[in-house]
Amino acid sequence: MESFGKIFLTLGLALVLLGIVFTIGEKIGLGRLPGDIFIRKGNFTFFFPVVSSIIVSIILTLLLNLFRR
Repeated sequence: MESFGKIFLTLGLALVLLGIVFTIGEKIGLGRLPGDIFIRKGNFTFFFPVVSSIIVSIILTLLLNLFRR
């Protein structure tokens, strides 16, 4: 049962950190960068944050590499 507790704590912490990233990211412009695809035609909207996804991926890669060492 102790391992389940550690897993739940880790998942909870990850969700909190993800929520903070989304909150701060929205304030600094993530999701509205010049490479993000946004198409609106009539009542259809398509949004794909290409550049924002790349930036988040690079930041997470750097952070995870720092914590692994």
